[in-house]
Amino acid sequence: MTAPTLPARAEEDARLRPVSWRRMAWVTWRQHRTVLAGVAVPLGVLAVYLWLAGLALHHAWIAVAACHPASSLACQEAISNFNDTYGSRAQAAEFLLQAVPALIGAFVGAPVLARELETGTFRYTWTQGFGRWRWTLAKLVPLAIAVAVAAGALSVLFSWYVQPLFADGNQTPLAPIVFDLRGVAFAAWTLASFAIGALAGMLIRRVVPAIAAALAAYVGFALAVGVFLRQHYAAPLVTSNLNVPSSGWIMSQWWTKGGRFVFAGRPPVGLAMQICPLPTAGFSKPSPGTIWQCFVQHGYTQWTSYQPAGRFWPFQWIEGGWLLALSVLLIAVAVWLVRRRAS
Repeated sequence: MTAPTLPARAEEDARLRPVSWRRMAWVTWRQHRTVLAGVAVPLGVLAVYLWLAGLALHHAWIAVAACHPASSLACQEAISNFNDTYGSRAQAAEFLLQAVPALIGAFVGAPVLARELETGTFRYTWTQGFGRWRWTLAKLVPLAIAVAVAAGALSVLFSWYVQPLFADGNQTPLAPIVFDLRGVAFAAWTLASFAIGALAGMLIRRVVPAIAAALAAYVGFALAVGVFLRQHYAAPLVTSNLNVPSSGWIMSQWWTKGGRFVFAGRPPVGLAMQICPLPTAGFSKPSPGTIWQCFVQHGYTQWTSYQPAGRFWPFQWIEGGWLLALSVLLIAVAVWLVRRRAS
């Protein structure tokens, strides 16, 4: 009987030893550095724009904030001009940022597994000592961390950029268009979009259909959360005070008379014309303040359901927490599917 010598056996054990996580991370970087560069360039351009536009915005706000007294006609006109000039630019930046998580999920997350599953190169990878689940984690985890960190840095810059618009009341912290672009929510949404794309790629195993599915799934999911779910993180406050804080997120408004519901939203034009006469001298139509006060004088009570601005950070941690848990779950499902179904 013959047996391999000790040096030969040690050499064979070294060949069978799994590839280290460090080398697997290096392979992931080599494979996806072009995609990461393609993400970094537009995000960098957007960051430079936010920085330059933010400098101009802050400089203009200093001049507006220095106007006294704030209730004077000149100061009110200065604030109005400031909002007209910079408010539309901020809205354009907000719409661009809203698209960032969706595009990252579609063009970074979806192809990660779908490309190799579609071409069949994953079979060669498994023969190199990576293993199925190690190969999947080495691809998903570093990329997920990279896109989440980049999104977090961009959200910090955006929060600084829009700060003057919050100061003058042009924006509210809980407004759906801006809430998920600040704090921890933007990074969490980007991570969730990446996880959705990765799972879509694993399920569909073809790059282009996976990209389309990831886009559709993310857009539908984000709309459902913004329209239906977020407002239920905490019970809204209900008040009959007409002076609702302008920074609050108004859920609904309705009117009652004698304790009974009458109508929701703004007063109907016919009822308003019947109860409240037109003001005299130079007003083409009743002002809202006059109509509201007139309705109150006739026994009507306006009720407002709203979320106060002070709940911004609790809502951020709630949304960021469950999105993080969802992302981990989706990645875990993708890993499980790779182990069970890829062949």
